[in-house]
Amino acid sequence: QVQLVESGGGLVQPGGSLRLSCAASGSVSSINRMGWFRQAPGNQRVLVATITSGGSTNYADSVNGRFTVSRDNAKNTVSLQMNSLKPEDTAVYYCNARRTESSGFYYSWGQGTQVTVSS
Repeated sequence: QVQLVESGGGLVQPGGSLRLSCAASGSVSSINRMGWFRQAPGNQRVLVATITSGGSTNYADSVNGRFTVSRDNAKNTVSLQMNSLKPEDTAVYYCNARRTESSGFYYSWGQGTQVTVSS
């Protein structure tokens, strides 16, 4: 099992910045990918950005060039630096960890942190 604890959400004006952080504990040695998803009211949860243990990143088109995902493997943390925020970035952001076991992939989720972009 992996437990994830997020921090860093809040209210920010359009054009502003926020940084989200997520700390993993538990069976962290088997985690091979961490990242962020988000869910706006009435919408499905969608990928924002992921990063593998080797440092390979993947971004949603809507955030590419504005958001940066980073990872500290030694501390088992993942962060999301969000710049040039837009009202459409408003959502609950969830930290995600994927680990590999002999039986396949397993996913863990944080509790979510609210990001609101509004003037």
